Amino acid sequence: MLIESFDEMNSSGSTEVRPPYAGLRQWLDGTPRDTFDARRSQAEHFFRRIGITFAVYGENQSSERLIPFDVIPRILMKSEWDLLEAGLKQRVRALNAFLADIYGAQECIRAGIVPEALIFRNPQYRLEMKGVRVPHDIHVHIAGIDVVRTGESEFYVLEDNARTPSGVSYMLENREVMMRLFPELFASHRVAPVDNYPDALLATLRSVSPGRQTGDPVVALMTPGRYNSAYYEHSFLADKLGVELVEASDLFVRDDVVYMRTTQGPTRVDVIYRRIDDDFIDPLVFRPDSVLGVPGLINAYRAGNVTLANAVGTGISDDKAVYTYMPDIVRFFTGEEALLHNVPTWRCREPDALKYVLDHLPELVVKEVAGSGGYGMLVGPHATREQVEDFARKIRHSPEGFIAQPTLSLSTCPTFVESGVAPRHVDLRPFVLSGSDQIRIVPGGLTRVALKEGSLVVNSSQGGGTKDTWVLDDA
Repeated sequence: MLIESFDEMNSSGSTEVRPPYAGLRQWLDGTPRDTFDARRSQAEHFFRRIGITFAVYGENQSSERLIPFDVIPRILMKSEWDLLEAGLKQRVRALNAFLADIYGAQECIRAGIVPEALIFRNPQYRLEMKGVRVPHDIHVHIAGIDVVRTGESEFYVLEDNARTPSGVSYMLENREVMMRLFPELFASHRVAPVDNYPDALLATLRSVSPGRQTGDPVVALMTPGRYNSAYYEHSFLADKLGVELVEASDLFVRDDVVYMRTTQGPTRVDVIYRRIDDDFIDPLVFRPDSVLGVPGLINAYRAGNVTLANAVGTGISDDKAVYTYMPDIVRFFTGEEALLHNVPTWRCREPDALKYVLDHLPELVVKEVAGSGGYGMLVGPHATREQVEDFARKIRHSPEGFIAQPTLSLSTCPTFVESGVAPRHVDLRPFVLSGSDQIRIVPGGLTRVALKEGSLVVNSSQGGGTKDTWVLDDA
């Protein structure tokens, strides 16, 4: 089963250029290849100079890489973005209501919206959070929702990333590089800005403070340290926000209150934007061998004296089996039909779905429900017979650990590759900020691109790159 791709630059079935790409098409036609080569080299030099790299765990060779950057932007019209934005806000409202419910009254379980076993047997469901009312009832303050576009030009949600979504530094740096390298292209387009994201993030974090004092709440960004794969982003965001970048040794808890060590003495912390997984955040509650966490932090959290963004236990909403129930979750908690659809999905835990998946494995994409980063998945049409048979054995052995989807032919955008300008498949990760006052989304997001011809895997760990994402004013 293959859902056809959508060419974002050219109208379907013709060479006619779609309106948002008209100016870019003229620019591409009038720009020599040498210019693209030179600008790509300049972009790479810029990224190396500022140190924007990521680590690939488990590799024996170079641990640090640059994510390839494509110098041709991906373009959306404001009318397209407005529809996408409305769907993203609706989905994140539903996610927050769902998380508050499963750690609280559990009405969605009693109503049969989500199976009880799917929640309570899920390793990402944190019993330690049962009955804990988080500040302002917001669990997901920062969400990175992965969306794809298919043959009929409709956007679908591919994944919900609600733990510690990464990539926003690339969105911001990609824009800065494009503005430096192609000022003439910007001058001919009305591109919505994204550089206000740090201000929006800081306003969001301050809005969810427990509210114990007058004046601005104290916000800190907590990192596992310089050896983490996303450390550049942690330091980048702390700098942009104007807040302290802290590690476990910089924090301590006294009388259920969190303090930060400073040269002026202890300073009380109200909000922690944490980039540390649940398992490592407090050795007194989760993994006792963790040296990355702060002893007593969860007690301070339960006492309502500090806000953790995102909340502990949000990982269950990243689960790919829970994802399959999102249309029902949206309907149950908002009373509305989902504006953004899920990709059609088979739950291998269900006998009829399991039979269909095993019978059609070479046509499908199969994913581990707890997998991420493009790992633990089978792309049936691109797999060998041995790979298909190996996955079939895994599915039969543990069907509850897998879901399957049709092979989406993601939309394509013009991309500069070795052979010149050619279409390559893309997805999009907008970043949604949920505060006590409002939901904020900067127009655009991180476009990831599969640089290999025919590839549908856009993850940086699997050879993908990134693009700047432009939202244009329709006027």
